Amino acid sequence: MRYNQLGRTGLFVSELCLGTMTFGGTTRWAAIGRQDQEAADALVRTSLEHGVNFIDTADVYSEGLSEQMLGRALKNLAVKRSDVVIATKVYGAMGTGPNDVGASRGHIMDGVQRSLERLQLDHIDLYQIHANDSVTPVEETVRALDDLVRQGLVRYVGVSNWQAWKIMKALGHSEHRNLARFESLQAYYTIAGRDLERDVVPLLNDQKVGLMVWSPLAGGLLSGKFGPGSNGPEDARRASFDFPPVNRDRAWACVDVMRGVAARHDTSVARVALAWLLAKPWVTTVIMGARTQEQLLDNLAAADLRLTPEDMAELDKVSALPPEYPGWMTEFQGATRMPKPFTRA
Repeated sequence: MRYNQLGRTGLFVSELCLGTMTFGGTTRWAAIGRQDQEAADALVRTSLEHGVNFIDTADVYSEGLSEQMLGRALKNLAVKRSDVVIATKVYGAMGTGPNDVGASRGHIMDGVQRSLERLQLDHIDLYQIHANDSVTPVEETVRALDDLVRQGLVRYVGVSNWQAWKIMKALGHSEHRNLARFESLQAYYTIAGRDLERDVVPLLNDQKVGLMVWSPLAGGLLSGKFGPGSNGPEDARRASFDFPPVNRDRAWACVDVMRGVAARHDTSVARVALAWLLAKPWVTTVIMGARTQEQLLDNLAAADLRLTPEDMAELDKVSALPPEYPGWMTEFQGATRMPKPFTRA
């Protein structure tokens, strides 16, 4: 297991992160996973034994039950607090009131206290805004998060599912006001869904913001169990929860090439999909949302898979994004600005 710097901080996190959306499985979350406490403990134990030090959850997962179960697992396994980096998120509706949702100061301040209680912790390592709030000013959200850092309740802050322009606006405000800044972005990114590379990845590279990848197998679609004319296993998550949206034609083309790469390495298609992500220099960590020990162990093995330059070239080619403006014009006009090799007369 390799460990990567989170953004520009001095905190190092494992390149594979255990996601806990499968813990609990209440109401609408049942389609994703229904792990009970014993199963949750086992998934956490196996992850830690394989070098994972990073675990991600959210207050909204199973209406708070995921956080509760993670907190209990850490206690049951007697995990030393400094040995794990715990990330959670706030934004989702945690009640029926008008202020029980969003990225307002009020909801953030209420949310962090409740998350700490459910997790049985005195601080959260990485506290993330889970979604874009079209109502609350960015300045209000950033100031509230900075207060939590100053109070010692939160050590680092991040964001999830935001547009590039809004992340940059928040970073600019944090720098101008000397406030805690977003050190990470949690976003959807797969070999079959590379939209992030258009605007967000250049921003992350420029501003040294870490990338946490969610749904790296596109909700199981890239596991190798699906293909043209096949809906996969009956108990597959995609059978009852068809998310995130994926262009199937592009996905099947990628899977076809991944099968060949997997055969050359005597490994699984899922590991190839994860290894492709891990090979991208802008990826800090990939979140594993395994429902079983078998899935978890297969995902963990991706850390040992090293794709060759030829593998990466083949995979990059089949998954390349189609041209889009202004990208194609920027590339065309910028060609003359590329520095030429220096030659001495």
